[in-house]
Amino acid sequence: MNTKDIILELRTRNGLSQDELAEKVFVTRQAVSRWETGETVPNTETLKLLSKLFDVSIDALLGEPRPRICQCCGMPLEDSLLGRNQDGTPNEDYCQWCYADGTYTYSDMDDLIAACVPHMASQGFSEEAARMYMKSMLPKLDYWRHFEERGGQGSMEKLKKQLIEDINALQIPGMPKLERLNALVGSYVNLAYPLPGGVSVKFLDDRATYLGNQLKSTAGGDRCFGVLANAEFLLVCTYGAEGADPELLVYKKR
Repeated sequence: MNTKDIILELRTRNGLSQDELAEKVFVTRQAVSRWETGETVPNTETLKLLSKLFDVSIDALLGEPRPRICQCCGMPLEDSLLGRNQDGTPNEDYCQWCYADGTYTYSDMDDLIAACVPHMASQGFSEEAARMYMKSMLPKLDYWRHFEERGGQGSMEKLKKQLIEDINALQIPGMPKLERLNALVGSYVNLAYPLPGGVSVKFLDDRATYLGNQLKSTAGGDRCFGVLANAEFLLVCTYGAEGADPELLVYKKR
């Protein structure tokens, strides 16, 4: 598809008139009309606004999709998996797990490998093969090749360390000591917790990236502890297989 067709499709899919789209990206209705007839294309700054508004990459807007992989973990990138810059626009080089709100979530390669290996093992890799593959592949990616130039260990590692200390200080019975926090996307971990009165509530943003982990209870059984946090809150819950019967234990602001 050409840019003119893509903009028209995205506008109509989102239920916007030409006037409404023009207002959202600070142009005239005539400008939108010219895009949709193919007379002109949006400039770079307007493409960024359209990218943020429609939640697609600039490549997709231009009708030039290219194969992409995350330059931190190596996973294939689709528009729905792109990380976010600080201004909310999609970043076309990193996934949601490795880059969120303008911040890199991993600065320790071993932590990233430890987070990725279980997922690769569930797709047919042996853990040893997955670990060997990650160790050989990651150093070739842009993020790790220029890691020191970006400042190496940064504020994210300091935040992780402080969060781990805060969570362990809760001393929740049956929960083992937390050793590591991984990046987790909200839509995968946003459970609905039953509250008094029969109401169930979700506390997370499906599109946001959080830090968390799953821990087996020291008391045995099939229930796990789920830990989620960011700079603003701590959340600890328990649940059964595949998130069944979740129970909220702690939700507190930091």
